[in-house]
Amino acid sequence: MNVPRPAQRTRIPLVVGLVVGALLLGACSAATTPTVPAPTPGPADSSSPAASSPAASGSVAPASPSTPATTTKLTVGLGYIPSVQFAPFYLAAQAGYYRDAGLDVTFQNGNDADLVRLVGTGSVDIGLADGTSVIPAVSQGIPVRYVATIYAKFPNVVLARTTSGITTAADLKGKKLGTPGKYGSSWIMLQALLSSAGLTTSDLDVQLYPDYGQGTALGQGAVQAATGFANNEPVQLGLAGIPTTVLTVDDIVPLPGNGLIASVSTISAKHAALAAFVAATLRAMKEITADPSKGLDASIVAVPDLGKDRATQQAILAATIGMWSNAYTGANGLGAIDPSAWTKTVTFMAGLPGSPIGGPAPTVDQLVDTSLLAP
Repeated sequence: MNVPRPAQRTRIPLVVGLVVGALLLGACSAATTPTVPAPTPGPADSSSPAASSPAASGSVAPASPSTPATTTKLTVGLGYIPSVQFAPFYLAAQAGYYRDAGLDVTFQNGNDADLVRLVGTGSVDIGLADGTSVIPAVSQGIPVRYVATIYAKFPNVVLARTTSGITTAADLKGKKLGTPGKYGSSWIMLQALLSSAGLTTSDLDVQLYPDYGQGTALGQGAVQAATGFANNEPVQLGLAGIPTTVLTVDDIVPLPGNGLIASVSTISAKHAALAAFVAATLRAMKEITADPSKGLDASIVAVPDLGKDRATQQAILAATIGMWSNAYTGANGLGAIDPSAWTKTVTFMAGLPGSPIGGPAPTVDQLVDTSLLAP
C-alpha cells in the first residue's frame, strides 16, 4: 500500500479524498530524533507525483515450457512507491505463479486517487486501493468493485509516545495531534476512533503536515500524537528507540482496509484471468506468512535498495503480515470480504459531517464482488 521525501519512503498500501492504498513504509535512521518517512498517500492524500521503479514495474519473467499457449496481459496498479509492502506481488511474479496461470503481468506504481480512476476506466486492470476510497468513488459513479481483501486489519492508526500517558481515545482530548490533512482514510479513522470516546476532532488541537511529516514531528516532540500506518511509523520509531502506544479502530468501526479492486467491465471481460491473479497473489501471501524471508528476498530482488537495511525491511514486513488476517479471514480464508464490515462503514461514513460520500450511499452489492475468490 507506499513517500518520496527523505530516506526511502514507501507507501501502500491504500481514492477520491482518501488515504489508500495503500500504505508504505521506508527506512529511518536510528538517531535519538528519528526521521520517519511519510506514509504513502492514499486515494485522497495523494498529492505528490507518481513514482515508478523499473525493477518493480517490469513484466514478469519470460514464459517457460510450462507456460500456457495463450496469455492474458494484466496491468496491475500498486501503491505510490515500490516497497516491501508489496512482497506477495513480487514473489508471485518471480516464482512464476502469474506466468503459470497464463498471465503476462506488468506492475504500475502511482497515486491511489489516480489508481481508482484508472481502474474505473479500464486503463489499469486491477489495483490495490483502500476500502474507504472505494465507497465515495462508487457513490460518485466510478464503476469499481473491491474483489479481494489484502489488509484485513485497517492499517491507519493513531500513535503516541508511551511516555505521553495516552493509552485510550479519551486521552486524546485537548492533545496536539499531527495528520496530513482533514481528508482521507486517516481522517475517517480518527473520527471513528474519537467517536468511541464521545469526542470529535474539534476536541483536539489538530496540526496539519501536508508533507506527511507527522511521524517525525511526533519523534521530535512537536505533537503528542499522530496519525500513521501500523506498519510504518510505529515500527520505525521503535527501531529508533522511541516506543509508542498504538490506537486502532478495528473494534470500533471495522473499516475495510486495502484490497484489490477492478472495474465492472474488466471483471466481465477478464474474469478468469483476474481470478487467477487473485489466487496466485493469495498463494504468495500464504507462503510469506509461513516464511517471511521469501517475501523479503523477493522484495529486495524487485527493489534492490531495500537490501541496504534488511533489518528494518524485515520489521516492516512482519508488521505488514500481521495485518493480512483477522477473525473473519481466519474463518473464511485469506482474501475473504466481510460484508457486515462494509455495511457498518457505509453507515458510519454517510453520517460524518461533510461526508465524503458524494451521492446516495451505495449498497454492499454495489461495492464488492466476491466472484473472483475461490469458493
